[in-house]
Amino acid sequence: MLFIGDSITDAGRDRADDADLGQGYAMMAAAWFTARHPGHRAAFRNRGVGGDRVRDLRSRWDADCLSLAPDVVSVLIGINDTWRRYDHDDPTGVEEFARDYRHLLTTAREQLDAALVLVEPFVIPLDDRQRAWRADLDPKVEVVRHLAAEFDAALVAVDAAFAAADTDDRVWTTDGVHLTPFGHAVLAQHWLRAVAPATD
Repeated sequence: MLFIGDSITDAGRDRADDADLGQGYAMMAAAWFTARHPGHRAAFRNRGVGGDRVRDLRSRWDADCLSLAPDVVSVLIGINDTWRRYDHDDPTGVEEFARDYRHLLTTAREQLDAALVLVEPFVIPLDDRQRAWRADLDPKVEVVRHLAAEFDAALVAVDAAFAAADTDDRVWTTDGVHLTPFGHAVLAQHWLRAVAPATD
């Protein structure tokens, strides 16, 4: 099983250690999956890279996904495609986002016949400035939902889950994007709910 995406997936992994899963949801989900389903003998890899947008993921897809020949590919990408619009005036249009994301899934399905898991990109806004990001992010979340349906992928609907949580948002995030250990635990739980029934 391959986790791939941006810094939320990366979560401080040691890139010199091929098997290191980082300190975030990927590690938590892998640990709980193995504890619950030891008979699957699943092996996990993490290829998250901080700062990545979907275009960056596409540029390294062959090396960091296809060459590993995973049976399951879990993708979390998109928040940097929104963030760069607001901090560097470097937007990613929704059509470009959809085109590049579809390319990733098409090649994974055609070349690997891999099962796919798509995690919604999300923001947990801490101020009005970040609340304004929804105008850019919401269409990208919709792209991910449509692609999940198109490719018969498991969808981890975490954007809505964080929005509905009845607590101080700073429990989940340090800056609106990066997660605390508690936020990673929520994401790991939702990942397991989406994935485990299909793998039993």
